[in-house]
Amino acid sequence: MTSPTPPAEPPYADRTYRSGAGLVSGALLLALICLIGGDAVFRGEGWTPWVALAALLALIPLVAAFTLRPAVYANEERLRIRNPFRTIELPWTDVADIRATYSSEVFTREGAKYQLWAVPVSLRERKKAARQAGRASQDDPFGRTSVHADVRDTGARAAVADRAVAELRELSERTEGREAAERGATTASVRWAYEVIAPVVVGVLLLAVLLAVG
Repeated sequence: MTSPTPPAEPPYADRTYRSGAGLVSGALLLALICLIGGDAVFRGEGWTPWVALAALLALIPLVAAFTLRPAVYANEERLRIRNPFRTIELPWTDVADIRATYSSEVFTREGAKYQLWAVPVSLRERKKAARQAGRASQDDPFGRTSVHADVRDTGARAAVADRAVAELRELSERTEGREAAERGATTASVRWAYEVIAPVVVGVLLLAVLLAVG
């Protein structure tokens, strides 16, 4: 009796990109909002608890949308971008270019542009990486440091956003050889995050009404 054939291994593992600083700052900010808002709800008098509840309803999903929600997922077939208020799915055949200047952006073949909120660009980090690369190249004219570490590959010293964009661009370039017919078989899809938008809108409206009445 022969054992079943194991499934073929994917050419590379699925990749996820998120901002570590955004996750940490978002968690701390949400904890602070809940602490202040909870105190107003349980200890406030008159309209204060209701105003605090309306503010919490608007602020919590808004802060989470800009800090905890952003993510970029890349697999063998497509790129999925989860931004604060919408999710964009792009097959690699529809991706024309991925750039990181002042922000990380992906461009489609139809001319659309989408920002990668989960891959923020830090100019300070980029300058620091450039200085480190410059010092390393001057350490040894033959491209070797005093401890024999190879410095010709600057990927390890590049800024986080630049490394992420370089990896995504490499994945995108693997589909350049596909036929045009395959390229037109799938298109980009955009889904708005109503689970985030709805509570924010309701909270803002309630807050406006309560402040007007009070």
